[in-house]
Amino acid sequence: MGVAPKSCIGLACSVNITNFPPVPDQTSISGTTRLCAVYGHPVKHTASPAMHNAGMTELGLDWRYVAADVHPDRLAIAIAGAGAMNYIGLNLTVPHKLLALELVDELDETARIWGAVNTIRFEGQDETGMWCPLAELPADYSGQMRTHGFNTDADAIIRSLQEDLEVDPQGARVVLLGAGGAGRVAALRLAAEGVAELFLVNRTAAKAEAVRDEIAERFPEVRAVAGYPADRRADLLLNATSLGLAAGDGSPLDESQFPIDGAAHVYDMIYRPAETPLLASARKAGVRTANGLGMLLYQGTKALEIWSGRTAPVETMCAALKQNVYGSHC
Repeated sequence: MGVAPKSCIGLACSVNITNFPPVPDQTSISGTTRLCAVYGHPVKHTASPAMHNAGMTELGLDWRYVAADVHPDRLAIAIAGAGAMNYIGLNLTVPHKLLALELVDELDETARIWGAVNTIRFEGQDETGMWCPLAELPADYSGQMRTHGFNTDADAIIRSLQEDLEVDPQGARVVLLGAGGAGRVAALRLAAEGVAELFLVNRTAAKAEAVRDEIAERFPEVRAVAGYPADRRADLLLNATSLGLAAGDGSPLDESQFPIDGAAHVYDMIYRPAETPLLASARKAGVRTANGLGMLLYQGTKALEIWSGRTAPVETMCAALKQNVYGSHC
């Protein structure tokens, strides 16, 4: 396993917020303000509005970003409703990323490769009939519209691992907890990055076995195993389950099968609470840890770029995330 080069942006997400510029004012809303949103169920924990509104303000966009709790049964109509109201785009979180594959009109290569949609861009036709982002069309556009699905999670998890934990997945032994939507995407992206061994653990063993078989077919050079490693050692333990998100949740790790100090690094995709039971256990064991804030940041900055066609202000958006999740106590 190699060590990734340091990045001032990625590593800065682990230091005091005073290293970042202040979050711009986000209070101005007018009759021309355009909207983006994140859909999830639940969604009350999300820090995405703070991040995106800071980024949109920094770019001088008259856009605002909101969160909506959308039951899976209502996802299709909620997406259609946002399109009817000329939303610029959507983010999707648990449990919508797999469902959306069948609900969008067009899939970007990222969504096809990784098999999940976490970002939707609404598109309309210009006067020549070419499809273009709704951001490039008038706010009162009323022509044909389509939904274009992307996946920005897969690259975000790799970048966060490299910058926040200084872990290069290539050649690493990884224990991955969770084989659902987020777990499957992480497993495939780690395999594509060239991990040596990938141990897949899921409450329903059949799901872990299905992802194992998919990796064997698509990435035969990677040794994929359903279950914990017999020698109880790994370079990285990564949690892609939702255990730890709700108050009272326990750890997703079965320490009778794999001790927490058997991992050199522990990463939890959950970012709120900032320290889950899994991360608390790892910290007490002296293991280096990171939560999912970096992943949230990088999937979000890429989404903003997809919607706007402009370079996202990463440091401003990171500062807003830190303020929202940690307050002034970084």
